[in-house]
Amino acid sequence: MSVQTQEAAYRLARAIVSDIAVYNEKKLKLGIEQDDLFVRLEQDIKEGLAHYQSRASSIDARAVLFHHALVDVLYQQALTRAQDL
Repeated sequence: MSVQTQEAAYRLARAIVSDIAVYNEKKLKLGIEQDDLFVRLEQDIKEGLAHYQSRASSIDARAVLFHHALVDVLYQQALTRAQDL
């Protein structure tokens, strides 16, 4: 089932990125601490992007929406971790 609106595509992107964060909590923590988050999560992000693109294929600017979601979710995770320290 593919998404039909940019709003739905953005929600899908955020859900995929949230799953990446949840399933890779240790990588996320170390990536934030070592300032190499995107290197550590590179394969997971590529897989998430491929899944996203397969579902949002009819949406213009779909890669931009995914990258915005990636930054939004991971930034929020970083803030949450910083507050826990």
